[in-house]
Amino acid sequence: MGKLFDRLTKDIRIEEGLHSCINCGTCTAICPAAEFYDYEPRSIVEIVQSHDDEKIEALLCSDTIWYCGECMSCKTRCPRGNAPGLIIMALRAVSQEMGYFVKSEKGRQQLLLKRVIGHNILETGYCVHNKAVVPAMHPEQGPVWEWGYRNMQLVYEKMGANLDGEGTGALRKIPQEALDELKAIFEVTGGMKRFELIEAYSKKAAADKGIEFGEGLDNEYVRELISANNQHHCKS
Repeated sequence: MGKLFDRLTKDIRIEEGLHSCINCGTCTAICPAAEFYDYEPRSIVEIVQSHDDEKIEALLCSDTIWYCGECMSCKTRCPRGNAPGLIIMALRAVSQEMGYFVKSEKGRQQLLLKRVIGHNILETGYCVHNKAVVPAMHPEQGPVWEWGYRNMQLVYEKMGANLDGEGTGALRKIPQEALDELKAIFEVTGGMKRFELIEAYSKKAAADKGIEFGEGLDNEYVRELISANNQHHCKS
């Protein structure tokens, strides 16, 4: 049994999600990601069950484990009760803990998720805060969103929202007490440590490539993460 497999089995999600796969392919057939990406949940389960460290390490370094949307459709259809989505979560965790994620294009984008969604959660209490979707950084949202962004207060008042207001209502300001509790949860569960690892491994990856690395989103390394596309992710 390989050391990487041993490490994976310490994650409860492996115990819950990996039983005796019969390689029927039902998970791949139902998987939305498999329809578009070069991705097969069945193959991932087969590799993990092999206990082969070399193959598992290749997975941890690849784009493959980042294609999953964690919708868990695989769990609902597997005749043996496997959950490739849970196995993917465990693989991603090990990839982040050991720094393998910086070896793939999609893996390196973990820094973006940490600095955008992670920051939003801890600072505002929302995964995606409307004020964070700045038109200059998200041109794909188009002119309608740009107008809505400029006229945010008016728009949300008409919709009955409570933008940044006290009390109840959509888009209300989350009390500081609740934000402090969120941060405490991240600390206790290891989330903050995970964020620190993502930052540290990303900083080293930038240094290895001789690319500027800084805080926030306005630096050379982050701009490369946003624009990189090797054109080999989707099925041909």
